[in-house]
Amino acid sequence: MENKSTMVVFNGDLDKAIASFIIATGSAAMGNQVTMFFTFWGLNILRKNESVPVKKTFLEGMFGLMMPRGPENLGISKMNMGGLGSKMMKYIMRKKNIATLQELMETAKELDVKIIACAMSMDVLGITEAELIDGIEYAGVATYLAEADQSRLNLFI
Repeated sequence: MENKSTMVVFNGDLDKAIASFIIATGSAAMGNQVTMFFTFWGLNILRKNESVPVKKTFLEGMFGLMMPRGPENLGISKMNMGGLGSKMMKYIMRKKNIATLQELMETAKELDVKIIACAMSMDVLGITEAELIDGIEYAGVATYLAEADQSRLNLFI
């Protein structure tokens, strides 16, 4: 076993995304190599906030309209209340000087956390590379499993 941590980020809720990046940056700060594998709804965390003009089928376009676009537009898992819950959480975090999800994502990149978008989930949901943030990798489950196989810690969020 090497000094590696891996996690599957399956969920796209704001609170779970924040927890994922806090764990990832904490592990990286401890000297571990960290791999985050974003799949299905977790891919929404990696979407750019602005719309990107790409050709999609009708169903792919519908998925794109129904899913939140990027870290600034995620709801929370409990008490979202039409978006009010996430606004309250962001306000409290700001008042207590807690890093935002966007800041945690930038810190993760600075700490060389490997961020992988699941290619199969992208295909299923009609998400293209152009719609995701820069500086990430694209791979399938075999790549993630190879990383997890060498890891001391593996999480599913």
